[in-house]
Amino acid sequence: MNQLFVLVQVSTHKDAAEFARLDPYGIGMTLVAMSVVFLSLVILYFTFKNIAKLFAYDFRSKASKENNPIANNSAATLELGAAVALAIHLYQQELHDHETALLTIKKINRNYSPWSSKIYGMRKELK
Repeated sequence: MNQLFVLVQVSTHKDAAEFARLDPYGIGMTLVAMSVVFLSLVILYFTFKNIAKLFAYDFRSKASKENNPIANNSAATLELGAAVALAIHLYQQELHDHETALLTIKKINRNYSPWSSKIYGMRKELK
């Protein structure tokens, strides 16, 4: 087990020494690392930019247009949408109660009770 660890450690040191000999100032490694990061950012940008188009695409649009005669007539579709929107609006208006804005305030007389008085809870001054 120790021999394998030493062999891997020596191999790692040889590779690091070889890399340090080939690129003494680290410019090559910097360029490779920066290009990997920027390429990843560009890929993520285009992925996030176009993912909404993927989710919005209707894969069944051709099949539904061929089987649905109303889908071919855009005027009927617009009229149908307006009728549905109006029906929903009227239904929502019926759900609300129409109440008057009359507010009544009744004053309730309460008897004095020393148990709830703040005066007795205060400490007396020491003289």
